[in-house]
Amino acid sequence: MISGKQILLGVLCLVALYFIARWWMHSRSAEQRADKPRSEDFALGFVTNFFDTLGIGSFASTTAYYKFRKRMPDENIPGTLNVGHALPTVVQALVYITIVEVEFTTLIAMIVAAVLGALLGAGVVSRLPRRAIQLGMGIALVVAAVLFVLKNLNVEAEAGMAHALTGNLLIIGVVANFVLGALMTLGIGLYAPCLILVSLLGMNPKAAFPIMMGSCAFLMPPAGLRFVACNRYSLGAAFGLALGGIPAVLIAALIVKELPIVWVRWLVVVVVLIAATMMLRSAMQKSTAGVAVAEAEAR
Repeated sequence: MISGKQILLGVLCLVALYFIARWWMHSRSAEQRADKPRSEDFALGFVTNFFDTLGIGSFASTTAYYKFRKRMPDENIPGTLNVGHALPTVVQALVYITIVEVEFTTLIAMIVAAVLGALLGAGVVSRLPRRAIQLGMGIALVVAAVLFVLKNLNVEAEAGMAHALTGNLLIIGVVANFVLGALMTLGIGLYAPCLILVSLLGMNPKAAFPIMMGSCAFLMPPAGLRFVACNRYSLGAAFGLALGGIPAVLIAALIVKELPIVWVRWLVVVVVLIAATMMLRSAMQKSTAGVAVAEAEAR
């Protein structure tokens, strides 16, 4: 008899195939074909998804790199993250949903909540002006840095042993994951806050891996397609992230499995805070320029 988990994994594979087909159809246009991936895109995809699989998250570090390198306009970064990291995250979810025990109702409820939040968030973010996205991503990077610091200092809830949520705790978890799904489309990674959420609710932190990876694997393809539809992403960069990321996930999940990565987190904190400063400064410069133009027109 086919189990609920097997059905979930089958549906995830169908979602991934649909995402690939839609993305490929869009990439056939002459404008998109001109956006070629670079060698640095493949390398970035490998490194960020390797550590992402081990629980460090990929959005903050990828955003920081793009900002430093000026790889694309700032307003295209959220879409590139959601499109490029989608398929590696699907592979993560397939592995961790298979090998880590989580009660099925809890897993499904948390995943559905995150997907609904992402669909709402992607529709909003894909239409935001550059300055709003710069402000949002600057704040998102600061939040990510704070979460990394808290993790490094072991400021977190006492680990529980539960593999399921019931009653009010399940309702709280579902609502919170809905919000995290919506925020993820702006560039706030779901992994660290979801891990904290699960721990606060009394679950075994290991249960966070299939929940957070399953949530992202189901929400990123539909959210990514929203950005693809309005062309608010970089095809070349996203392709590099995907192609470089998939083998990194398999190596990290099936071979390496665990590393002492506390010093990597501290390095990410420094890099992310610098990128956040740059992002917020860009937003403030746009704001100042806009005020100056308005004052000149008023005269």
